[in-house]
Amino acid sequence: MTYALIVDDDINNLNVLGELLSLEGVAQTRIADPLKVDSALDELPKVDVVFLDLEMPGLDGYTLLNQLRGDKRYQDVPFVACTVHLNEIKNAKSNGFHSFIGKPLDADLFPAQLGRILKGDRVWIAPR
Repeated sequence: MTYALIVDDDINNLNVLGELLSLEGVAQTRIADPLKVDSALDELPKVDVVFLDLEMPGLDGYTLLNQLRGDKRYQDVPFVACTVHLNEIKNAKSNGFHSFIGKPLDADLFPAQLGRILKGDRVWIAPR
């Protein structure tokens, strides 16, 4: 089974992404407080993809990306920036994100985007 970690401080966005993943048969852990990620890591099964919001209080997505990349369990996992800040697409790419999906998420396109990411393809999508 495919497993995802989602970190987003906006509960609505967290739940929308979680539901889209559930529809694709992807189990997940949803974390609304980025400062609680560290304490949750040892409880997680093998993670296949990580979705990070970029702007969160206390710990932004870039810092969290770097922290998780330092953990050998996450070195080969695709990290997806998932944010409403579409102007961050270049910054996300230069900071090492695997992919970028802008919010609002498109429920019709998401299954194909997820499939590509899980196959190793990079997806850089900013909605119009």
